[in-house]
Amino acid sequence: MHFKLILVFVDDSKTDKVLEAAREFGATGVTIINNARGEGVKKKKTFFGLNLDTQRDVVIFLVEKHLSRNIIEEVAKAGRFDEEPGSGIALKIDVEDAIGVLHQAQEITPAIKEEL
Repeated sequence: MHFKLILVFVDDSKTDKVLEAAREFGATGVTIINNARGEGVKKKKTFFGLNLDTQRDVVIFLVEKHLSRNIIEEVAKAGRFDEEPGSGIALKIDVEDAIGVLHQAQEITPAIKEEL
């Protein structure tokens, strides 16, 4: 079984929507890192040195490669990444090896059996 790592950088107000979308399309687990900071093309607004932007979360999914495309597309829709500039980004990375995911593999095997 081959896995992909999906990294999602999203406003914390949209994290729950992103999680729901990913689970609906086959994600079986997630790691969330709170209070991340980032900067895009435009500089962030400040007020006497205080940042006025909302907090961001880094949401990390390790998913089977056959499920990864649908998951990342639905995450982007849920987060409205294309409709609202600066609302977040999602990317996926090939995973060469993964240890400790036997339970996940057993869980999703029936769902993707015909694609394997």
